[in-house]
Amino acid sequence: MKAIVLEGINEPLQLKDVNDPIAAPGEVIVKLKAAAFNRRDWWIQHGQYAGLKFPIILGSDGCGVVAAVGEGVDASWIGKEVIIDPSLNWGDSEDFQQKSYNILGLPHDGTFAELVNVPAANLHLKPAYLTAEEAAAFPLAGVTAFRALFTKGKCKAGDKVLIVGVGGGAAMFALQFAVAAGAEVYVTSSSQEKIDMAVEMGAKGGVNYKDADWAAQLKAMAGSINVAVDSALGEGFAKLTDLAAPGGRIVFFGGTAGDVPALNGRHIFWKQLTILGSTMGTAKDFQAMLDFINEHQLRPVIDEIFPMEDADQALHRMDTGSSKSGKIVLTID
Repeated sequence: MKAIVLEGINEPLQLKDVNDPIAAPGEVIVKLKAAAFNRRDWWIQHGQYAGLKFPIILGSDGCGVVAAVGEGVDASWIGKEVIIDPSLNWGDSEDFQQKSYNILGLPHDGTFAELVNVPAANLHLKPAYLTAEEAAAFPLAGVTAFRALFTKGKCKAGDKVLIVGVGGGAAMFALQFAVAAGAEVYVTSSSQEKIDMAVEMGAKGGVNYKDADWAAQLKAMAGSINVAVDSALGEGFAKLTDLAAPGGRIVFFGGTAGDVPALNGRHIFWKQLTILGSTMGTAKDFQAMLDFINEHQLRPVIDEIFPMEDADQALHRMDTGSSKSGKIVLTID
């Protein structure tokens, strides 16, 4: 089969002929139609991710058709159009993943290929109203945003929600999900263009976090925040406890801007705030996300779609920061 292979740190993604995967007992082979990039793929290429191994076929997000099944799998899956849950071996607890948990695309070869083998338990029927490219955009970033916003953040209609750093895949999904749930949503970004896009998508307003007084601007605009969703940490994270309403929830699932800064503990205990870490999502979270997007007929924001042979160019678009907003998707021929 054809696959996009990464041979080492800072090496380009290369289209190569590799051996077809084999379905072990309990697994299926999916013939992929589309796959999508995540920041995780960029980190792996740049050697900034744990458990690196090479060569590796990257890709955590994928949509395709079941081509074959392994021993013990219902053959009725064959021919069905599916979306793949990239969380592998989560474990029995809904609260946290077990130590052996991993994500499709490292260490297990991923979706930037014509074929991929995955556990049958990780298959879900593709929402019928979505194209393959749209469906492929949802899995990793979508379930991350859904768990952070709803499972952890307990977001509900009428809540004031802050999405920090809108523009990336997970933040855009959090925005869409919160708006669809009936929340009053505000955003931060370093780009006025992205703030304007968020407002067009239903946000009430936003501020530029590069402004020294961004938190004061947001306080004047929105008042207190019930749920804040953040993927950056860094010094700006300290402002979230100031902005939070009594009983507020602050959820984060990344640290691209640095570590947790010094926080005013008095705000946390007096306002009875909850600060929550979140990573990816369970099978229950994934199914709940699919039910939610089906109910609200949500479509992802896609930045650009590339053919398979242009995978390295697509990842370079993420590398240079030239992407506008939303997901970068590959079509698999």
